[in-house]
Amino acid sequence: MTLKTTPLGAGGVQVTELCFGTSPLASMARLYGYDVDERRAVDTVLAVLDSPIRFIDTSNGYGEDGTAERRIGAAIREYGGLPRDVVLATKIDPDPATGDFSGARVRASLHESLERLGIDAVPLLHLHDPERIAFEQGVADDGPVAALADLKREGLVEQIGVAGGPVELLARYLDTGLFDVVLSHNRHTLLDRSADTLFQAARARGIGVLNAAPFGGGMLAKGPAVQRKYGYGDRDDRIATAATAMQDACARHGVPLAAAALQFSLRSPLVDSTVVGISTPERVEQTLEYAAAEIPQELWDELEQLTPAPELWLH
Repeated sequence: MTLKTTPLGAGGVQVTELCFGTSPLASMARLYGYDVDERRAVDTVLAVLDSPIRFIDTSNGYGEDGTAERRIGAAIREYGGLPRDVVLATKIDPDPATGDFSGARVRASLHESLERLGIDAVPLLHLHDPERIAFEQGVADDGPVAALADLKREGLVEQIGVAGGPVELLARYLDTGLFDVVLSHNRHTLLDRSADTLFQAARARGIGVLNAAPFGGGMLAKGPAVQRKYGYGDRDDRIATAATAMQDACARHGVPLAAAALQFSLRSPLVDSTVVGISTPERVEQTLEYAAAEIPQELWDELEQLTPAPELWLH
């Protein structure tokens, strides 16, 4: 299939509507419930490079000592280099030993990432999970936001983003006027609309919007009978009940729940690209099939009626 491409924000980097999320490649069993060995991870990246997906999202902190980035770098070398039309983005993370998340750490984190990936630059660099520090620390003169802005001014990155969870905190960072892109996860899905106001505000400012984890950490891919957690944690039982009702509705229409979950994000006017975690080569083709599945309007109407109440959302 052919994927649509769009600029990421006002005049931004061109990206495909689907983005390969690489956190599962780090083999974080505590988070995902399964391990991924290096060969499987490398083969998954190779399958993506051979696919229509031309956008890859990773992070300095995915796995011990940058496991995901190291595996992506190994795949890029095996492939013969990163294709010119592939956008590879990464994220700044604190020092894993000291917790340092200063401006100086921003440059060190980027250097580590580029070395692991085996590339000279990234077009998009995110401040990752800023909820780990106080907002005042994040925007201090010697803090990570100032350092990211300096990297952009120096031409070392084209765009800077903020990627995390809590919607109100992400909104505060966007209010600085320094960010080109925002990424939120698990908060614009069939089961949760927490990020809608954030995304709408970003849209109005010409800020690029990335929506990550449309499957809610697995519940909307494997089904609530298999994955009871939503957003990597235990939630109110009414979330799983709603997911079960959605799964039943999809079955009546002959549509996989995962296809509806993915296309909810792909068809959203608020989203530039949807970041989907993929951990096997076979899932690359399956994800593309989900993206292309025919879904009748009657099912969308039914799923909308099954959306959990706002008090159950992550926020």
